[in-house]
Amino acid sequence: MTEENYMKEVMQKAEVLIEALPYIQRFNRKIIVVKYGGSAMVDEELKKQVIQDVTLLKLVGFKPIIVHGGGKEISRWVGKVGMEPVFVNGFRKTDEDTMEIVEMVLGKVNKSLVKLVQELGVKAVGISGKDGGLLTVEKKYADGKDIGYVGEITQVNPKLLYDLLEKDFLPIVCPVGMDASYDSYNINADDAACAIAKAVNAEKLAFLTDIEGVYKDPSDKSTLISELTVSEARELIGEGFIEGGMLPKLNSCIEAIENGVSRVHILDGRISHCLLLEIFTNKGIGTAIFGDKEMRFYHE
Repeated sequence: MTEENYMKEVMQKAEVLIEALPYIQRFNRKIIVVKYGGSAMVDEELKKQVIQDVTLLKLVGFKPIIVHGGGKEISRWVGKVGMEPVFVNGFRKTDEDTMEIVEMVLGKVNKSLVKLVQELGVKAVGISGKDGGLLTVEKKYADGKDIGYVGEITQVNPKLLYDLLEKDFLPIVCPVGMDASYDSYNINADDAACAIAKAVNAEKLAFLTDIEGVYKDPSDKSTLISELTVSEARELIGEGFIEGGMLPKLNSCIEAIENGVSRVHILDGRISHCLLLEIFTNKGIGTAIFGDKEMRFYHE
């Protein structure tokens, strides 16, 4: 490499760091909840990159909390023991045997993420919603149908999370909770992430998904919306532009913002280092959703 090319490369790196500076200043010591799921949990290389991103956020002063799913891995293990995964209106029907598999698999996933974080030199603690009474639930019904041990969150006690953050740990939460009778319940990971983000007054909630973000027209990739107010999101829903799995996700985003979360990001977890690109660059890569009175931030 010539001296000129070397200097050009060095200057580009410096520009990237300077571009990130206002974001680091704004979010220093602020809590960010990352809902981790989809393909980024299955692909080993993507998994490492997501953990690198979250670890970097921690090391530059953020207070990240990971809430992870594990649906694909659960389905794989349900099949391994000769059972058929059953879904009702998008929710996994969870009988007693399935619940046992859910806890086993999510526990295994949880500790694998702890290992990856600690390999990068950051202290992590893996917990479930059962620990410290973090997530209390009641039985959830899908359009009146009993779907077994699937929980609707009724209460979040964030004390354990605050204690871990104060002691400089990175909490990693798997979405299992208990009801008033101390029975275990499977919880939708999106719902768990939203509930936790609201309870800890998170500055940001980021969803890692298998889509690029919110589209006005899902069949036209040029209609990706990079920034969206709550009112604009409601309009899109009301006009029928949002459908499928994005509909409950967007409703969850709106609810989180109306309950104190400053910004929600929907990102494509299949893109390398998507979290860093969205949070630390002016353009961003996904969809940022925020309150009507919020400024458009740095995206120009």
